[in-house]
Amino acid sequence: MKLSDKDRELLEVLRENARMPIATIANRLSLSRTTVQSRLERLEKNGVIAGYSVRLSDEYSSGLVRAHILITIAPKSLSQVTSALDRMKAVTDLHSVSGTFDLIAIIASPSISELDQVIDDIGSIDGVDRTLSSIVLSTRIAR
Repeated sequence: MKLSDKDRELLEVLRENARMPIATIANRLSLSRTTVQSRLERLEKNGVIAGYSVRLSDEYSSGLVRAHILITIAPKSLSQVTSALDRMKAVTDLHSVSGTFDLIAIIASPSISELDQVIDDIGSIDGVDRTLSSIVLSTRIAR
């Protein structure tokens, strides 16, 4: 689906605050409420908007210990490893990547000790050959 400039602007407004009232969005985009509602419905119907979620506050997020875990897996074990990682609540994102490693797992834990346990748990998954961990010290840009 090809998006118009107004569709992209609408998506940006929703990224800021998906709970913003339609009237406020319409005012910001200089569109009518009906037009904004129609665009939203079309974007949802066409799968551009898959859902709405919660964005955690900076105050709460700054209390979490986050890490990127680079993972090398054994041949033909992607499905098994992915399923095991999906069951781990601390894994917030999982990306397939090119290069030396096969996957990057993004982890968020309330403490270093819990993060340490999650890293150990990832390393013990059948099919995981090797991991390399990098703890996130600070976030410079988040969109």
